Amino acid sequence: MDVLNYPETTFEKLPVTVFAEAREGAIHVAREIADLIRSKQQKGERAVLGLATGSSPIGVYRELVRLHREEGLSFANVVSFNLDEYFPMQPDELQSYRYFMDQHLFRHVDIRPENVHLPDGTLPVEKVKEFCQAYEKKIADFGGLDLQLLGIGRTGHIGFNEPGSPANSPTRLVKLDPLTITDAAKDFIKEEYVPLRAVTMGVGTIIKARRILLLAWGEGKAKILQKTVEGKISDEVPASFLQPHPDVKVVVDRWAASELTRIKTPWLVGMCNWDAPLIRRAVIWLSLKTRKPILKLTDEDYKDGSLSDLLVQAGNAYNLNIQVFNAIQHTITGWPGGKPHSDDTNRPERAAPPVKRSVIFSPHPDDDVISMGGTLLRLVDQGHDVHVAYQTSGNIAVFDDDARRFADFALDSARKLDVDVARMQAIHTELVEFLKHKKLGEEDSPVVQDIKALIRKGEAAAACRFCGVKEENVHFMNMPFYETGQVQKKPLGEADIQMVTDLLQAIQPHQIFAAGDLRDPHGTHRVCLDAIFAALERLKARGETWVKDCYVWLYRGAWQEWDVEEIEMAVPISPEELMRKRKAIFKHQSQKDSAVFPGNDKREFWQRAEDRNRTTAQLYDELGLTEYEAIEAFVRHRFL
Repeated sequence: MDVLNYPETTFEKLPVTVFAEAREGAIHVAREIADLIRSKQQKGERAVLGLATGSSPIGVYRELVRLHREEGLSFANVVSFNLDEYFPMQPDELQSYRYFMDQHLFRHVDIRPENVHLPDGTLPVEKVKEFCQAYEKKIADFGGLDLQLLGIGRTGHIGFNEPGSPANSPTRLVKLDPLTITDAAKDFIKEEYVPLRAVTMGVGTIIKARRILLLAWGEGKAKILQKTVEGKISDEVPASFLQPHPDVKVVVDRWAASELTRIKTPWLVGMCNWDAPLIRRAVIWLSLKTRKPILKLTDEDYKDGSLSDLLVQAGNAYNLNIQVFNAIQHTITGWPGGKPHSDDTNRPERAAPPVKRSVIFSPHPDDDVISMGGTLLRLVDQGHDVHVAYQTSGNIAVFDDDARRFADFALDSARKLDVDVARMQAIHTELVEFLKHKKLGEEDSPVVQDIKALIRKGEAAAACRFCGVKEENVHFMNMPFYETGQVQKKPLGEADIQMVTDLLQAIQPHQIFAAGDLRDPHGTHRVCLDAIFAALERLKARGETWVKDCYVWLYRGAWQEWDVEEIEMAVPISPEELMRKRKAIFKHQSQKDSAVFPGNDKREFWQRAEDRNRTTAQLYDELGLTEYEAIEAFVRHRFL
């Protein structure tokens, strides 16, 4: 297990174990739970577990299932109590937590049905209070919870104990916070379908557990985790009520831990091992904190910012400022494919060959233009051989009404042109009948999936034409892991990796651009990136010589940008190029105005992209660099 060691700190009021990857942390937690189950078995006792739902514990349940199947871990002595359930909610609905637990754990292990307990979302509201009291009594009758597994919501909720929940709150019916409802929308397609209430164990119930394991994966949990671990105890962050508990362990990946003081600003904790990236981060932090350009920072600024130790190493502020300023300046280039026949000593990309084969991998059919549309246009305009590879169909992100509208158009076209009308009529009827009876969250039929995929394919092709990408250079991969018709995807498989390997070998690119959402442990972007990395490792092992000359540049998705200290190539975007990028994004009409999965940001994708690009340019300006309209940013992945 790759447990990361960071400096000790007095800032943290809960013990935090940081793993390099979420998968490693999940395996560690699963083994702790397995050890408890086995220890209780040896004593002839029951293990009473409090279980959580949501994305955080999925990896834990996956490892527990593996331990059951491959290492004989039995759940015969396990009694489980789940934290919460939406209200109202039928247990067989796809969004119910009963369904979730059956899918991820219960039906795969030998736990006894009578030992499984979950809040009941089917009761009349007047009977909920009585049920909650009985739920508390049942936990007590089993001797209390030996271990409680928790995730944490972005509001700081544990279970569904939203801000304002008191420390002694019992199991009860609660209202959901608007932010929690927004986060849940991905499972319900639209926010208006998310229940407004839930039945949840109270904070008082949770903290009675003898041991508590709190999980957090990904950068999206970083800010609330920092408040939970380092902040004051407050009902504004219900998870902070865990601080006085005698046996809590917080298990996170490096991205969820990124806002902790010992990781984000370790110089505030103690002595640092100053390497170039940390020096750059510290100077940028100081510049933004003091609101002074880098070249205007003084020795006094460094001393006041707890960076005296850095001054000792560098000598004085002047030398340090010049060093960091030059490093940032060298990231800026108007030539993302390299400037031909020029000195490339301090440029992010090589000058040769003057015309490069560039592959832009786009996890969904619009990530290319949203995330790096300006750079894509620049590469085409500067004469490079640009390929765009759409890794998934993106079919689940199309509204049912759009599928019906396109089916109507196809049928009318067939009638008008007198082309296979009977076949088209049959397809149209099948689609209409399915959508008429479709349940919330139900997997689309193959016909509906295909039509939605065609909608997104047509939009992506139109955007590529607008950007000047050759038609033969547009690749629709439709990687198999994605094709489930649901938000939950299959694990990355051999067919996915081989598909990427074959495409790369056919093109043999000098440059690869990929969605570098390394900090997202759950999403499609991360799976698509893993496939690219696996393919490159495979090609490297085969001794393919072109791989040695290939640069891999990572861009970020629609929701976030690289921190300035991480950026290794910054491509300025002019006002005219920003408008062209916007028009390319507009070609994706099914994602315009209101997307199926908008996330927690109400802005349209083009607005998010422009705001993000302008913000990056503004940060460069504040640091004292040249002022630009907008900037797209990249980090290089060095895999050789």
